[in-house]
Amino acid sequence: MTSSPGERSIEARGIINLFIVYIVWGSTYLAIRIAVRPGSGIPPFTLGMVRILIAGILMLLISALRRSPMRPTRKELVVLACSGILLWTGGNGMVNWAEQRIDSSLAALLIATVPLWMVLMESILDRKKPSSGLVLSLIIGFTGIALLSATTLQTGDMGDIVSLLALVLASISWTLGSLLQSRMPVSLSIEVSAGYQQIFGGLGFVVLVLLTGEPRPTPTTEAWLAWGYLIFVGSLIGFTAYVRILQLLPMSVAMTYAYVNPVVALFLGAVILSEHLNLTTLAGAALVLLGVAGVFRDRSRLRPRDGALS
Repeated sequence: MTSSPGERSIEARGIINLFIVYIVWGSTYLAIRIAVRPGSGIPPFTLGMVRILIAGILMLLISALRRSPMRPTRKELVVLACSGILLWTGGNGMVNWAEQRIDSSLAALLIATVPLWMVLMESILDRKKPSSGLVLSLIIGFTGIALLSATTLQTGDMGDIVSLLALVLASISWTLGSLLQSRMPVSLSIEVSAGYQQIFGGLGFVVLVLLTGEPRPTPTTEAWLAWGYLIFVGSLIGFTAYVRILQLLPMSVAMTYAYVNPVVALFLGAVILSEHLNLTTLAGAALVLLGVAGVFRDRSRLRPRDGALS
């Protein structure tokens, strides 16, 4: 299949890796829920600490074996440290903590709003007035967030409400980390950069584990399996596939994972954990995905034709 100038053609290898990202990243929310739900025996920050440190070390070892440049400058090290803490300790850490109480499907849908927060913050930072289409997309997406939150807020359970707020903070933290990374790029490869970010994020988790006094993990068999899945499948296989789709596919195709991952999480949560779905949840999910689709459409319309990643 051919493509317009400035975009890559769609290759079979790219589509295979795209489906890996669809399934693997969509299933990590389920694995987190299994690992940290009551009785699982794994504290949330300990889960993140071990997962991210092991994945980061392995990613740097693989990069070293491939003889990739490994030494960042002092400025790059600061960028990698700050973005790694925002992405992993703040973003992933708050998801782990919230999923002790919140369904995996709801967590996935709220994290899917990252593109909405991204364009909102970019508009503020750049002091650039958003287009009318972008404003409409944001209104639709944030209305979806309100609907998804409604059921939880109606219960009046403070623990559930705080967990919901933690997911919103996780989305904002991930957005800030992504913005820092995109506006202050480093010269290292994606794999090496991600390895350093995971190491720094893991060290951030170490601090949280010490500050909160988390107990020693006593995982159930299911929790052990979920933990291993997150390390080796979610972090290594999933991220490697993500890097490949950025290299092999047009950006407009690669970014479809943002729509598909929440749907996969919704399906897996309902089938495997019997997470309850109602009309309000489904309507909120539809609005969030519609808002995200509108954001990507507006961005692709404004993006220069030769602006695809190389």
